[in-house]
Amino acid sequence: MNFFLSNSQRQRAHQSAPTNTRASRSRLRGTTVLSLLLVAACGNAEGEPDLIPGESGGAPTVETGSGGAKSGSGGTSAGSGGATTGAGGATSGSGGRFTIPEPGTGGRENEEGSGGADTSGTGGLVLGEIPRFVGNITTRDTVDTDGFTYADYWDQITPENAGKWGSIQRSAGAQFNWNTLDAIYDYALEHNIVFKQHAFVWGTQQPSGNLSEADVKGWISAFCERYPATRLIDVVNEPPPHTTPSYVNAIGGGTNGNWQWITNAFKWARESCPNAILILNDFNNIEWSNDNNHFIGIVKTVLSNGGPIDAVGAQAHDLDNGAVSFNTVDSLLNKLHNDTGLPVYITELDLSYTDDNQQLQSYQRYFPYFREKEFIPGITIWGWIYGKTWSQAANSGLIRNGASRSAMTYLMNELGRPVP
Repeated sequence: MNFFLSNSQRQRAHQSAPTNTRASRSRLRGTTVLSLLLVAACGNAEGEPDLIPGESGGAPTVETGSGGAKSGSGGTSAGSGGATTGAGGATSGSGGRFTIPEPGTGGRENEEGSGGADTSGTGGLVLGEIPRFVGNITTRDTVDTDGFTYADYWDQITPENAGKWGSIQRSAGAQFNWNTLDAIYDYALEHNIVFKQHAFVWGTQQPSGNLSEADVKGWISAFCERYPATRLIDVVNEPPPHTTPSYVNAIGGGTNGNWQWITNAFKWARESCPNAILILNDFNNIEWSNDNNHFIGIVKTVLSNGGPIDAVGAQAHDLDNGAVSFNTVDSLLNKLHNDTGLPVYITELDLSYTDDNQQLQSYQRYFPYFREKEFIPGITIWGWIYGKTWSQAANSGLIRNGASRSAMTYLMNELGRPVP
């Protein structure tokens, strides 16, 4: 089934990170709140174009993939180290739990169970199971927006821009600025929704200047210390040929070879965030066969070299491309899982249609299909307010002029959540 052709290229604009930095505070405060999140999460039910900080203020860039695919998105979504679902692949609050992997197991599937909680590295906080989820992202760095309460509709959150390294640290050696990310993280804790980090290592929206191995390790370590309840992390986002960090040679090199820099990034993330699900995230890997094969090759190489990848992320931005058929997506998605042996997260889903009925039909085709897959533990939609999504095709939003579009009504009915 072919869908309406949307823009095959999406431009990204860039913005400067805020410069004020508030005093550092212990992220281990509020043990009771954290415990509620990490235990009660097993039973609970930025729209803005990506902006890059830097000395020049950042110029718009276009990132495209093969096969006329859309630009890669900075986002990604959650991953789960656990793989098999509960009965019927239930949504959060009704079965289908996923336990995190033992540190260093590198994405082996774990059976569902009530035990197996991991408390290492978090001051005794209980970090056990992650519910299946359908989440979203921040809207221009805010959570509740346009008169709507985020937690009423979504049970997982990914900061679209606030978690990117360049949003936290403007240049190499500069002070970290956690202000915006603190507020998003705290919201997740207070509302018992899953918090996912996006992203550690990426070829754009990174600090300016010459970044070293010590800089990368310091950034990862500082994040993990400050946000110990983070459950899912895009460790490396959009690897080559889609984007290439300027500092890859400083952290191991090996692009198009042994991919040592990716292996190292995952090892450092495991050391600092032993309880998080570590994800390699990319676009085009379930829409275009060349990208699918290349991405699978990277995953296999990194796993064979001891890189602890727990799950892979499929951004799924190109599902509304008229050249992409449902049969192609079905084939490549199953191949991605079968060839890597890893869970697959749908990390940045945005079906862009001006016509409400076309958008509804597309969600009706893909949404139940993804939810029925046992190896897909979660879906993150990449923006929900019409006109405030990352895409220049602003018709990817689900709420327009303060009212639900047909697809939003459908999604909430499917999830048993209120319709705005």
